[in-house]
Amino acid sequence: MLCNFAAVDRLSLLEKILDGRGRWTQAVAAEAQQSTRYWPRLRQVTEDGWLGDPIEIDDPAETALVDRMRRVVFGGSPSRPLQHLGEAETLVIIEHRRELADSVWITDDGEAGHYARRKGICVKNTADLMREAVGGGLTPASEGHRLLLAMGAAGRHVRGVPQKPEGLLP
Repeated sequence: MLCNFAAVDRLSLLEKILDGRGRWTQAVAAEAQQSTRYWPRLRQVTEDGWLGDPIEIDDPAETALVDRMRRVVFGGSPSRPLQHLGEAETLVIIEHRRELADSVWITDDGEAGHYARRKGICVKNTADLMREAVGGGLTPASEGHRLLLAMGAAGRHVRGVPQKPEGLLP
């Protein structure tokens, strides 16, 4: 999802949508860092600090649970230890840390989102965030729709893009 907004140079809009409520795990921060090769603007997320310090998972029980989720739930390969690590970390902290229990998981990974919804976790994707931006007066529906289409044109997979800008209206 970060890459989607970086692809259209609108990380500032994402920052406004999240309004200080966004957080990320170490794996997600590392994925974003690796993605700066393709989307250099992602550097500004770390530089500006609006997602805070990455949430650490250093408890051995949580670490084991993350690896099990990564492999069993998300199909991560034992030979590729970083595969689906961000999704697994996010799931574990939302499910097992009391202070994060009411968190909203933002992901465009359909499988991860589907699994989280079945577990009772509120999930939003990029199109949902754009609806929030439109509803909150951060961007007009026409611009939000244009941005979603531009994300797709940049090679990003964005789920739930409405046919017309009106589909972003509350």
